[in-house]
Amino acid sequence: MSEAGPILLERVGAVLRIRLAREEARNAQNRQLLDELDRAFAEAAEDAGVNVVILAGAGRHFSSGHDLKQAQAERAGFTVEERWHYESERYLDYCLRIRDFPKPTIAQVQGGAIAAGFMLANMCDLIVAAEDAFFSDPVSYMMGAAATEVLVHPWVMPIRIAKEFLFTGNRMSAQRGYEIGFVNRIVPAADIDRATMELATHISAAPPFAMRLVKRSLNRSEDVRGFKEAISAHFDIHQLSHVTAEYGALARGGVAASIKKISEKSG
Repeated sequence: MSEAGPILLERVGAVLRIRLAREEARNAQNRQLLDELDRAFAEAAEDAGVNVVILAGAGRHFSSGHDLKQAQAERAGFTVEERWHYESERYLDYCLRIRDFPKPTIAQVQGGAIAAGFMLANMCDLIVAAEDAFFSDPVSYMMGAAATEVLVHPWVMPIRIAKEFLFTGNRMSAQRGYEIGFVNRIVPAADIDRATMELATHISAAPPFAMRLVKRSLNRSEDVRGFKEAISAHFDIHQLSHVTAEYGALARGGVAASIKKISEKSG
């Protein structure tokens, strides 16, 4: 295993496990982590010896979402243009590059996959969840903006479930995620490293170019139904929501309080 800034890389045969490694911050996604993660995926795409990538998180949680404290400290004064540039690159483009990564990917989720953590996990082809895993996206509910940058929700769950999930900000258990189809497997928390690696190793033994072609066709089946157009359309709405009076009032009076509420709700 080797360390690369805020991520850890572990190679086992033809499987690469990329692990978010900001355990003290529940793997909140700051700028440095996102840049390193994008770089790791780019390098894995070019590595002929890597057939499958696992995306995991260190510690109790997969990811608590974007690092809102860093955002408030470094980007609170951004202009519309600056925010658009930052978020289109690091939130939208980085996510879509994982979704379009040419090789099979598996998200290994324990604890919370919250907001951008949910978003990130669902860029992967498969999700293996620990029994203690939960998913939530409370940011729009609490922060007065269409705060989900990549609206993958209606593509991984039925539309009425997606609406309730976002309208309430409530948690969804791994079991419920399995029942509605966006979680592939549930395993005991103590076994998640082993179980995910076993699945990845099994997939890595398949003819790698065939897997590339099958994944490409499966992704295209979503694209012809409008996946990327819908994702891009919502990203525009998300940007617009930052200049509403509603969001402005909250930003002036209580972003710190909202961050605290999100942290408490996310556990």
